[in-house]
Amino acid sequence: MLDVIRVKRPNNKKVEMIQPVKKFPVVLDIETKHSFRDFNDPEKLGISVAAIFDYRNNQKKVFEEKELNSLFPILESSSYIVGYNVSNFDIAVLQGYYPGEVSIFTPFDILDDIKSKIGKRISLNEVISATLGKKKSGHGLEAINLYRDGKIDQLKNYCLDDVMFTKELFEYGINNNEIFYMESMGRIPIKVDWRKYLEGQENKDTPLTLPF
Repeated sequence: MLDVIRVKRPNNKKVEMIQPVKKFPVVLDIETKHSFRDFNDPEKLGISVAAIFDYRNNQKKVFEEKELNSLFPILESSSYIVGYNVSNFDIAVLQGYYPGEVSIFTPFDILDDIKSKIGKRISLNEVISATLGKKKSGHGLEAINLYRDGKIDQLKNYCLDDVMFTKELFEYGINNNEIFYMESMGRIPIKVDWRKYLEGQENKDTPLTLPF
């Protein structure tokens, strides 16, 4: 994404200079209407709510299904979409709504990074419990039940909680270069190098594909 800056030369002629706009990551979490018990295709799961934390303005926000068109420009202008299982789940689910190709987004998937280091997948709850001493208030299937029961405010809070837990874990890894998980022998560190996903954003440029 580029800004056009107009400057004056000594002869008073205006010259347009194109300068890259600094981009910032967005932390994303999505809750769905259905589970993989209902559909194998993530595009068919349906989005009940989506929540973000946007580092551009340090604000969090929740979007209902009918509001997703307001989410897409934020994701398009981000440097990275940060999440836990965001590549294989959240972004894949978005493809059912997004009129372009979600391959234009650049994810940083914390779960993928953990798996590449310890050789297995572990839940967000396990990692934040060992790293932050905190626990989630529920799980994905409970979120589906909240949607089906019409408890939308509770669902929004649950989704936002996941975003903020992921953000806190992300920042812990940036500040300490490690996170933790539990094994039978106790708390085990995982060395991480995540600062580049927060500070290296100015070199990323995601093309805009939507008519906003």
